[in-house]
This record gives sequence, structure tokens and C-alpha cells, in this order.
Amino acid sequence: MEYRIEHDTLGDMRVEADKLWGAQTQRAMENFVIGKKKMPIEIIYGIATAKKAAAYANYDLGTLPVDKRDLIATACDEILAGQWDEQFPLHIWQTGSGTQTNMNVNEVLAHRGQQLHGGKLDDYPLYLSPNDDCNKSQSTNDIFPTGMRIAATKMLLTHTIPAIERLMATYAVKIAEFADIKKIGRTHLMDATPLTLGQELSGHLSQIEHGLDAIKYSMQHIMELPIGGTAVGNGINAPEGYDKLAVEYINKFTGLNFTMAPNKFEAMASHDSMAEVSGSLKRLAVSLMKIANDFRLLNSGPRCGLGEVVLPANEPGSSIMPGKVNPTQCEALSQVCCQVIGNDVAISAGAMQGHLQLNVFMPLIGRNVLQSSRLLADVINSFNDHCLAGVVANKERISMHLNNSLMLVTKLSPHIGYYNAAKIAQHALAEGLTLRESALALNLVSAEDYDKWMVI
Repeated sequence: MEYRIEHDTLGDMRVEADKLWGAQTQRAMENFVIGKKKMPIEIIYGIATAKKAAAYANYDLGTLPVDKRDLIATACDEILAGQWDEQFPLHIWQTGSGTQTNMNVNEVLAHRGQQLHGGKLDDYPLYLSPNDDCNKSQSTNDIFPTGMRIAATKMLLTHTIPAIERLMATYAVKIAEFADIKKIGRTHLMDATPLTLGQELSGHLSQIEHGLDAIKYSMQHIMELPIGGTAVGNGINAPEGYDKLAVEYINKFTGLNFTMAPNKFEAMASHDSMAEVSGSLKRLAVSLMKIANDFRLLNSGPRCGLGEVVLPANEPGSSIMPGKVNPTQCEALSQVCCQVIGNDVAISAGAMQGHLQLNVFMPLIGRNVLQSSRLLADVINSFNDHCLAGVVANKERISMHLNNSLMLVTKLSPHIGYYNAAKIAQHALAEGLTLRESALALNLVSAEDYDKWMVI
């Protein structure tokens, strides 16, 4: 292995000769060997987007020459194209501001810019300075949360929300398909009054719709970017108008509608916006857990449980019991819901750790929001395609349960009173009779009235 010597304010560091990072990244690699998970590449891309916008804003304001702007922009475009993913080796668990990751990006931009400028990686000084050029008008304290918010917004818009909307569309089809299938309802897991299978699923759809509304509402806050706040929020070392220009360029490069944070002190010292997004994802996870459990109960059996719906048989369910098929998509959905809820607990704990002018739990918060968003998108698509789309109503079983239910006696209450209706149900249960047989045996209802009043 060949090496070159890189330099920073603490001295020299040996770096593999073909790597685009420098001394600060190398130090972080050696000082933070914690876990196996790397900083999410989506955050790297978010930071690269912000740095490209910063370079253009700095040029417009006369603080960066055009050739350096173009070198930074070209290197950022290469990063965003996935060309240099392996040049970002740092783990999630590092300084809470993300300084090591910010400098990792700066060093890659500087060294790639050196190559684009026709130089070699070991030529010093580099034409682009990681700090003076690639980090111009920036601080980790404003650029990392800006990148984090760009990453979360893009994940939600390109993955999570489309998956939710697909699920809603499938539900609409199933609700229409099952609109006329009457079945017994259950409260406390006990027989209750009837409803249709379509109505039952409409409750699921409404939960999902409200969850989507909550996610969209929460996104308004994370789309407020703190770029331009620099170290503590007051924009030291950033030229006047830089923040507005930088956000305009971010919008131009992403096609989205980010805004300047109206108060950069809030946007850097706290991450309530990320906690809010996580809370909306948790809300959706709570709803999806209920949905998964409903399908597991309705599909239970197939002969000794409720068995009112049949889920697709995707794979064998047991290594010892031949023929067993399990509700595996429901189980995968439930597990993701648990992870999302756990992520939200960690995000809440991290978000409350904003001390004075900075929250230093950003890698944790950013990673967990992205993981929750991605996991929900993936598991929703999986559940939609491999479970919900193939759900079939077991009409024979539904009819059997409906006709055997004693709670249909509720239809008689307005005519003969609650207590007389209860006598009919209790007598039917004790004697093994149908409701009709019990009502006639107790002389509480005529056959004609019973048949008229008990139309479901």
C-alpha cells in the first residue's frame, strides 16, 4: 500500500495514496471506531448540495473566484452522482455536530478539485482549501443540519410519501371490492354488532390518510434551512445576503421549495423540526401496527381461528409443521413499526439535548429519521404488494360467524328493550339455540316481527 502525508492544524497524518480525504478524515477514522454503520450517504449528498449552493452564492457575492466555484460545483455533482461514495468512510458515532463528516466532504472536494485542476493529490498547497474555499461562509453547525434537512425532505418526498399513496390506492380498491360483504364486528375481541368488511378496512385507510397529513404538515418545519447561520446562528464570516442566495440555489439544484429558517438560532440550537417529523412517522407506525394486527387476527386459523380473510401464501411458515403458512408480511410490518417507535424515542432524547447555541446529537437524529423514513417506505411497499393487494374475503366463514353471533340481538333492543333482548341472547347461549328460536321460545317476539326487525 502506498501512502501520502496529509497536514492539518494538529500535524501530519498518513493517508492511503489514492484516497480523496485528508488528515481530519483520517484522524476521525482512527478515533471513532464505533459500530459498523457509516454516515448515511443521503446526508453526504445533502451536504454536497448545500456546498454547491454555497459556492455559487459566494461567487455571486464576490468572495470566491469563478474557477474555484466551478471546481467545487463539479466535484459536488460527481458526489451527487454517486461517483465517490467510498470516499466517505466515517461512522455515524462521531462528534455530535458532525464536524468530522463536514470536513470529510470538504477534503474530498478539495482533493477532487486538485485533480480537476490538473494537479496531484500530494501537491501542496492544494488549489482548493478545505476550510477557506470549500467551507467558505459555512460552519459545520449550519451546514450539517442543512444537509440533514435536505436529506430527510428528499427521502420523504421520493420514498415514504409515494409508498403511502400506493397503499392508500390499494386500500381504495379493496374497500370497494368488499363494500357489500357483511360480517360480525368485534370489540374487546368479543362479538359485537355487524359491519361490512369494506367499512372495517375504511378505518385503516382513514388512519393512513391522517398519518400522511401529519407527515406533510411536519415537513414545513424541516424545510426551513439554517444555512448562513455559521457558528452560532448570527452568520459570522458570511457576507450579507449569502443565506438567501444559498437557499435559492439549493431550490434550483433540487427542484424543491426550501426556505430560510426565520430564526437560525432555533434551527441550530434545537432540532424540534426533526423530532416533529419523527413523531409523525411514529404516528404512522402506530397505525400500521394496528393494521398488521387486524390482518393477523382476521387471517388466523385457517380453520381454528377467525379465518375471515385469506392472505397470500408467500412462503412456507414452518420448518416442522407441513403446510403451515404464516402472515409474514404483517410480522415484518410490525417489526419495522417497533423500530420506528424506538428510533423516535432516541430522536426525542437527542433533540432535547440542545445546549445553549448548538444541539450536538445531529448524527443520531439524522440517521434515525432517515432510517425510519426508508424502512417505512420499504415495508409499506412490501406489505402492499405481497399482502394487501392479494387479500381475499372468506365469504363462507364470514357468513358463518355472522349468523352464529348473539350480538345481532341488538337489533331487537329498540323494539322490546335492552333487558328483554339480553334474556333472548342469554337463553340462546345457555340452550344452544339460535336467536330466533330463543326469541320465539320466550314469547318475547312474534315470528313475523322477528323476521322484519332482524334484517341486517
